[in-house]
Amino acid sequence: MKSLLIVYHSQSGSCAQLAGAAAGGAREEPDVEVLVARAWDAGVAHLQAADGVMLVAAENAGALSGGMKDFLDRTFYPAIERGLVLPYALLFSAGNDGRNAVRQTQRILSGYPFPAAAEPVILRGEVDAAKLQAARELGMGFAAGIAMGIY
Repeated sequence: MKSLLIVYHSQSGSCAQLAGAAAGGAREEPDVEVLVARAWDAGVAHLQAADGVMLVAAENAGALSGGMKDFLDRTFYPAIERGLVLPYALLFSAGNDGRNAVRQTQRILSGYPFPAAAEPVILRGEVDAAKLQAARELGMGFAAGIAMGIY
């Protein structure tokens, strides 16, 4: 069975809601096991066990949230040493623009090197039903791609 790791950092609860919605969508794919982990709790062992990773984070002051940056800092060199190459998807909650946080994350992930499996999704403003549905659809699509082996 294939697996999808969803790593999230959430201070206000918004990203936790989005990660939960993405996981719900991903779990509709019967051939993919879904693991959801807080950025503070996840590590390179989680990455090593996964076939794909989705990062769910907030834009803070126009940049990647600190908790997600910490996760990426802690796993960067160990992932390289293990030769990990995982497809990724990005889901951002943004109070402003969100694009700088996405660029920063993409730049870091290119060093692993992890290839993008989907266009980044930036959800601006308060979490509502439409944003939860967008997160669910991203999770569903990413899990389907993992199951089909297209990444």
